[in-house]
Amino acid sequence: MGDAGNDKLMWHPKKFKDTLIGEFVKFLESPASLCNESSTKIACYNDLYKWSLDNMADFWGAVWKFCGVKASRTYDRVLPPEAPITSLPRWFEGSRLNYAENALHWNDDHVALYFAREGVGAVERVTYAELRRLVRKYASALRKAGVITGDRVVGYIPNCVEAVAAMLSASSIGAIWSCASPDFGASGVLDRFRQISPKVLFSVNAIRYNGKLFNHLDKLQQVVQELPCVEKVVVINYVDGEHADLSQITNSIWLEEFIKIDCGEEGTPLTFEQLPFSHPLFIMYSSGTTGTPKCIVHSQGGVLLKHLEEHVLQGNTTRLDSMLYYTTTGWMMWNWLLGLLPVGATCVLYDGSPLVPSADVLWNLVDELKITVLGTGAKWLSVLEDRGVRPKETHKLTSLHSILSTGSPLKPESYEYVYRNIKSDVLLGSITGGTDIVGCFAAQNWTVPVYKGEIQSRNLGCAMECWDENGEAVLDQSGELVITKPFPSMPVFFWNDQDGSRYQSAYFKKYPGIWSHGDFCQISSVTGGIKMLGRSDGILNPNGVRFGSAEIYSIVEELKEVQDSVCIAQRKKDNSEERVVLFVKLWKGVEFSALLVKLIQSTIRQKLSARHVPAVVLSTAEIPYTLSGKKVELAVRDVVAGKAVSHRAAFSNPQSLDLFANIPELQGY
Repeated sequence: MGDAGNDKLMWHPKKFKDTLIGEFVKFLESPASLCNESSTKIACYNDLYKWSLDNMADFWGAVWKFCGVKASRTYDRVLPPEAPITSLPRWFEGSRLNYAENALHWNDDHVALYFAREGVGAVERVTYAELRRLVRKYASALRKAGVITGDRVVGYIPNCVEAVAAMLSASSIGAIWSCASPDFGASGVLDRFRQISPKVLFSVNAIRYNGKLFNHLDKLQQVVQELPCVEKVVVINYVDGEHADLSQITNSIWLEEFIKIDCGEEGTPLTFEQLPFSHPLFIMYSSGTTGTPKCIVHSQGGVLLKHLEEHVLQGNTTRLDSMLYYTTTGWMMWNWLLGLLPVGATCVLYDGSPLVPSADVLWNLVDELKITVLGTGAKWLSVLEDRGVRPKETHKLTSLHSILSTGSPLKPESYEYVYRNIKSDVLLGSITGGTDIVGCFAAQNWTVPVYKGEIQSRNLGCAMECWDENGEAVLDQSGELVITKPFPSMPVFFWNDQDGSRYQSAYFKKYPGIWSHGDFCQISSVTGGIKMLGRSDGILNPNGVRFGSAEIYSIVEELKEVQDSVCIAQRKKDNSEERVVLFVKLWKGVEFSALLVKLIQSTIRQKLSARHVPAVVLSTAEIPYTLSGKKVELAVRDVVAGKAVSHRAAFSNPQSLDLFANIPELQGY
């Protein structure tokens, strides 16, 4: 890899040998790794990346050993020889382990969780020993409630200590955890939970968000009424005294009563069911914006090993680290954050708005708790920049060594904002992956530079390529993000997909035998970095020129007049042509005019090309987003085309879709 130029270089890496990746390479050279001799030729990250793909079984076996996976029985083999990615390869056959046991094996006074929430000044502190005792109580109560291996335990619950304890206790039994956050409406929750028939449901009485108090029991009652399979509804008194009557909720009980131990001071000992590597751990969900959400099942071992690789090797994480990732329980980043527990580091949970009572709330926590890694969505960084927030001038941030961003592509201008106004010597890691793998394809890396506008590198053991429409791997041009070799955190199956047809259609339809993820990207031949260009099913293709919507957003949303935007392709009714339509949400007080349209189009022409210029630019009052904060281009395209969008519960602002119906300027095309 070469240099992309000083104007793009934002951060210099540590010396290779001084990172955990460097230590991993030394381990590969030792007899304990049981790796082949080719590992002795590794001198840099690119060498290690190539070795990890050429020696897939050796690599993941070494990750298991280096990261100290706890198992009652080790594996007979890591992976069958030449296992194709489409056949759901059998990883670590013969092994027996438990995710919760790996998360709780520390059992000491090191802080496992900090918990802060909007409207509550004090930060709760939970050590690993305390978390283990708490999980023992929850697990004992679940067993008494009849929960056994394979049952589903779900949460309709905010990002709090109780959510972590419920998840780990379910895992300890071998039950399967699934979750939705309280911002989901009842219909959105039912779209998900109805499919998996949970036995126990954890929830709360009320929540606070954005300075307001919301009763949650009404929504909870609607959900429980439609889930006769639920035998126990455990309610947390999350907001003291708020609507305390549970009489209308079938099979409900307060958490304090549920976990009450009546068999001696210690209660039932905490035990961990020893499970096959591929035994289900989580059921997660696709967005549900285009139909009923798919129920994606992830395994105990796959999640554990993938998160260990990402936190320890890619993230250089040790027990001295603490991470606050701003997320809800309904986003896979919550599961990813808790992947720090097997490392023995500290997870910082935050529930509430990151902008209330001010935009300093997360920065205050960084200083107070000595947080080393702060994670967020790309949109939040844009909001801070728009508001003129300069944490570098108001906070110390001495402990902070990494800022992570995901959810949508991180604009080049956001890199400049972070290094200019937050901290100059921080690793800014744009990361990309998704619910489908409950992890990352490409992410932060302590051994290579940060270049403006690029994700640093592809992750070890992840055979990610960029393919053109002919199925050829390309560099320096846009194409489909594909994975050509198996990896441990592939979903083990979809729930209620008996013949596997939905699974195969989801990932292997575009290129037979190759995982197609549905993202448009570009890989640099110079730096090895990656640019994410938007969802491939929303790719724009006017006059045969394909490009991603993120390219438009990165230009338009830097204009001082534009607050937000969404870009779609509109096809003629006879399907003969396609044009690009751009909707812009303007800042308050800005007037939409022909002059502004000309400015938008000329700026795109100047910074991209004439072929990128939208044929139509229109103003809108709102942009639709999913509950996890992602723009929804396909739904806008469908509404513009006169099609119904039935699964509105998947949107955080479903009413916004109506703004795109029956627009005179788009009729008759």
